[in-house]
Amino acid sequence: MAAALCLAACSAPAERKVMARFVPERYDDFIFENNLIVGRFYGRALEEDVPGGHLVSPGIDIWVKYPGALVADSMYVNELVNGRTYHKNWGMGKDCYKVSKTLGAGASAAIGESGLLMPDHNYLSYDILEDGPSKVVFVLHYAPWEAEGMTLSLDKKVTVTPDTHFCYVEDTYTFTGADSLEIAAGVFRHPSQETIAEELTLDDRYAIWEAASDQSVEPEDGMVGVAIFVPGAQSVRISEDGIHGLCARFVRSGEPFAYYFGSCWSKGDITTAEDWFTAVRAL
Repeated sequence: MAAALCLAACSAPAERKVMARFVPERYDDFIFENNLIVGRFYGRALEEDVPGGHLVSPGIDIWVKYPGALVADSMYVNELVNGRTYHKNWGMGKDCYKVSKTLGAGASAAIGESGLLMPDHNYLSYDILEDGPSKVVFVLHYAPWEAEGMTLSLDKKVTVTPDTHFCYVEDTYTFTGADSLEIAAGVFRHPSQETIAEELTLDDRYAIWEAASDQSVEPEDGMVGVAIFVPGAQSVRISEDGIHGLCARFVRSGEPFAYYFGSCWSKGDITTAEDWFTAVRAL
């Protein structure tokens, strides 16, 4: 495992600004990164009994990093080979964002009478459609699940390009039992930790500026910006339980739900809430 990790971390061409890969050595994570942001989706192996507890969540887990080099593979090497947890900043960045069973930093879900109808498993399989030095496109497939008398499934197509804090997503839900469903992209607001400093709500986008939500390993003196933008959104609102900021519109089965999600770290190139909200408005 160490040799494979080192090869992945050390052999990438210097000019490469994007990457995405399956991470079997860490419970089937799927990691994605450009020269400004990095994040991951949770895989099926994390549903088993694992050290620290299993997790079933469609949420996007963002890490923070300094602008420039790709660091995700090196952070995995530090965690899994060198014993240096990626929840601490060793000079590259860190994982300091708490997802739990939420949409995290920009995943989507159908909205039903009982609330968000999230998948009941982590992603099942993946396809990498394009893997170039300046563009990566991948699809994550979620197995069908039952909710409110319907059967739903999800294919999540993500496009990662360099020099931007945002990724483009096309989520295709197929479902039975309804002509259309309201689908929402969401941002986890961490209300129980009172981390939210400022919010931006527009007709088709929602953003927050907040303190790091996971300070279990070391105190965090930076801030994190998170945002979603849904072109053609029909509503932007806070969920009834206060947990999520949502941008939603109705779609038919098989119709792509297109949107953007993004993040930043105040120790990077966007240092204030004002600058972050300006970037969100400019999308």
